[in-house]
Amino acid sequence: MDTKATLDHHIAAFSAGDVDGVLEDYTDESVFLHPEGVVHGREALRGMYAELLEGLFKPGTYDFTMNAVHVEGDVAFIAWEARCGSADVPLGTDTFLIRDGKIRTHTFAAKIDPR
Repeated sequence: MDTKATLDHHIAAFSAGDVDGVLEDYTDESVFLHPEGVVHGREALRGMYAELLEGLFKPGTYDFTMNAVHVEGDVAFIAWEARCGSADVPLGTDTFLIRDGKIRTHTFAAKIDPR
């Protein structure tokens, strides 16, 4: 799977609230970096995504707008915004390093304004 196809699968699985589908895009060695720290591997990511998809990004409870998608080789970048039930996210960004159809490294940052 190429970089764009992996990104598209990841976004579709996330939007559907499909934790198992999201985790298909990672490996046990994948690394997720965000402002609060680093998450290593699929099992640790499972807990993080389960919490996100049952909370702030529970399907059907938010409006999401993709503002930018850039793919260059094995790197993908997205910029987005969302209006959720408990918060607004005026700016969110994710960068993905994707090799052999799997997200190897994922960075995330967002401005989250609680309501």
